[in-house]
Amino acid sequence: MKENGAYNVFPSFHTNSNVLVGFETLANQIATQKIVVIDGFGGVLWENFRQHLNSALIEKKKNVLWYNIDSCLKSSEEINKMIEPNLNGDDPVFGKKYLGELSDFFEAENLKQLKADTSADICIVYGTGASLSNWEGQLLYVDVPKNEIQYRMRAGAVKNMGNSETLVYSQIYKRLYFIEWPVLNIHKERLLPKIDFIIDEQRIDEITWMKGNDFRNSLNLMLESPFRARPWFEAGIWGGDWMKNNITDLNQDEVNYAWSFELITPENGIVLEGNNNLLEVSFDFLLFQDNKKVLGKAADRFGNYFPIRFDYLDTFDGGNLSVQCHPRPEYIKENFGEAFTQDETYYILDCEEDAEVYLGFQDDINPDEFKQALIESQEKAEEIDIVKYVQKFKAKKHDLYLIPNGTIHASGKNNMVLEISSTPYIFTFKMYDWVRPGLDGKPRPINVEHGFKNVYFDRKGKRIEREFISKPSITKEFSNGRKVSLPTHEEHFYAVDRYEFTGEIEIETLGQCHICMLVEGDIGEVSAGKNNQKFKYAETFVIPANVPKYKINHLGSKKAFLVISYVKDNWC
Repeated sequence: MKENGAYNVFPSFHTNSNVLVGFETLANQIATQKIVVIDGFGGVLWENFRQHLNSALIEKKKNVLWYNIDSCLKSSEEINKMIEPNLNGDDPVFGKKYLGELSDFFEAENLKQLKADTSADICIVYGTGASLSNWEGQLLYVDVPKNEIQYRMRAGAVKNMGNSETLVYSQIYKRLYFIEWPVLNIHKERLLPKIDFIIDEQRIDEITWMKGNDFRNSLNLMLESPFRARPWFEAGIWGGDWMKNNITDLNQDEVNYAWSFELITPENGIVLEGNNNLLEVSFDFLLFQDNKKVLGKAADRFGNYFPIRFDYLDTFDGGNLSVQCHPRPEYIKENFGEAFTQDETYYILDCEEDAEVYLGFQDDINPDEFKQALIESQEKAEEIDIVKYVQKFKAKKHDLYLIPNGTIHASGKNNMVLEISSTPYIFTFKMYDWVRPGLDGKPRPINVEHGFKNVYFDRKGKRIEREFISKPSITKEFSNGRKVSLPTHEEHFYAVDRYEFTGEIEIETLGQCHICMLVEGDIGEVSAGKNNQKFKYAETFVIPANVPKYKINHLGSKKAFLVISYVKDNWC
């Protein structure tokens, strides 16, 4: 952990259990076994993994028979036919969530016929879905972070499950998001109690791993403690340089940074540290271990789906975001299979004097005229005067702009936005994108039709300032500070509070998970029970609902601002 005030790009959680390194140490653990099952997430480089482990076992004079579970997959044609209703053709972004199981991708008869030849020293069945073989033996699970999977996709190193051809990146990602990740998560949850060894495969030639019981104990420890997920950072056509200038450990050669995935739990990992070694697994293992300890009152509604996300949108010296809206609840459910929609807010962490936020329509908006202007802009590749149709407001540091579903909006340039939102995160209907290509030089998808089926044209005029810019109110005062409520829209299922204080304060979770960030100040020392950790300015951290109360001591003389979001009780 970095002890200075600098943002830590690779946070870890200390566990008293061992994290071990390398294929040789793993081979020591399985060398005496007759049957071994090695399952794992999609995106693992399985043949590389097999070769390394096989070499380590051969050095121990072991005769190993390997069985690739992919041999039991249905044909590429059968799988394509099975998932076709979920793909929405060649739409570059949107599909519909597949509601089946991982076993749907395999031939049941082939799985039954896969038998171990016990004349070998060790028989190993491996690959994504290996445990569907129902072999009785040690179970190893290999995980790989989502950002690493996406690097591998871009490099052409991984394909979709059971697909014989390598698709274009957008189609690979669409299949992962809507089809493979949902079934793999169900599978992963079922395996968690049975895992004998958990493996982090992102460093392909030097894996790290933990024993299953140690891993589950470490998850339980996190559920009693404040912790951070590992953020990751992406460039974008509108990206800026606030993060580059303020987060010194970022690669300074990157063209810009548009996003930080601070806490988008379907994409983030958690990093466990044991004896100075690190092991990263997906965030959802915490929810699979005990979603009630993570989410408290909200667990009954959200289950294994973490409801709130924090991410950064950096447009400092960058460009405007696309003018966009997000789907209404019934639309996202019916068309994309999501249980809830993408309701957002923009919290202005920092901004320049000229920064603006686009929000809501002008009072005299004519929907037909607006649609025609958008279509002509696309056809002729000509910019339009967007403020003829959409209002813009001066951005102010620490203000909160409310963007429930169906609200037209965009961040202007020179903002550092902390986006506090419900968790779905790819359902952006771009309606106007300033006639610019993406970083790859190709046109970015525009979704005028989707947008017009969801946008509310009555969110316009003076109503916007009245209802869609939060009006802070002091709800509690104490000797060294105060609690400020930043009311969200009635359609938002989450609340946002800000504590403004010096020294130390104590906060009760009241049965809700708190997602927190120091938005003003230096370092906050957070203590919960016996656990004590330091979090820096602009770092997102989580207090599980299982923690009844926590203290935060600001290590600095100036006033600190702590923003907290949590699910409203009446939405549980």
